[in-house]
Amino acid sequence: MGRALAERYPEAKAVFAEADKVLGFALSTLCFEGPAEELTRTENTQPALLATSVAAFRVLEARGLKPAAAAGHSAGEYAAHVAAGSLTLAEGLRLIRRRGEAMAGAGKERPGTMAAVLGLNVEQIQDVLRTVDAPRDLAAANYNSPGQVVLSGTPDAVARASEEARRAGAKKVVPLQVSAAFHSPLMEAASRGLDEAIAHAPIARARFPVYANVTAAPVSEPEMIRDTLRKQLLSPVLWEQTMRAMREAGIRQYVEVGNGRVLRGLVRGVDKEAVVFGSEDPESIEAAAVGIAETATR
Repeated sequence: MGRALAERYPEAKAVFAEADKVLGFALSTLCFEGPAEELTRTENTQPALLATSVAAFRVLEARGLKPAAAAGHSAGEYAAHVAAGSLTLAEGLRLIRRRGEAMAGAGKERPGTMAAVLGLNVEQIQDVLRTVDAPRDLAAANYNSPGQVVLSGTPDAVARASEEARRAGAKKVVPLQVSAAFHSPLMEAASRGLDEAIAHAPIARARFPVYANVTAAPVSEPEMIRDTLRKQLLSPVLWEQTMRAMREAGIRQYVEVGNGRVLRGLVRGVDKEAVVFGSEDPESIEAAAVGIAETATR
């Protein structure tokens, strides 16, 4: 994870070196070599994803990438703010590490799970939540794309909601392998633990707008950024709504910055004509840089 970028590009190598220094342990070794069971612990996964995303962004930036806006899915919102300059890399790493620790602790305090529901619209999901009627134990965590919503809560509440979703006509309900019920009321303890850190974090005006998970609207001013980050853990990720808002703003070209390919599919679920690039390895980075340059000259 990120190793090929760090070996080839000094900009990426510098990000991982700073991450190791800021966090006080070899995050780079964990990313590059594992072990997987350590890397997939929430408190490690989140800074690892941020470092990998920022490393890829710095490489693209050095090759002329000038974003009109950014968005990040859940923890990715912190990486988006580092890219936009509203958070420094060091502060982003400290906050996301604290976020991961707080979420892991909340997961032990109130164990939970998540499930992806495929084939129901937003109104049908709301009907499922009303039928189960467990607002302290269940929530819609991610509105990912048309017909894909993730439910989050206690194992019992998610099981009941999964059955209701099937009865409502869901094509598929997929239990997710997660360590806690993210973006649900079960994260209340994590939110309290993170609030103080966000309140005292130095936040600057963003160089370009970052679309917030909690509103699907662009934010640039420090206090608005602070407010949306503080609300994020207990609020759903409005990703489908964010992609629609970005499209309405005239954004039709995207780069999925960092590890993985999931967001490319979610973008196309909303905008089938969008031009989407990846950046998970040197070949993807070079293709993205060339593709963006070619599009800009048309």
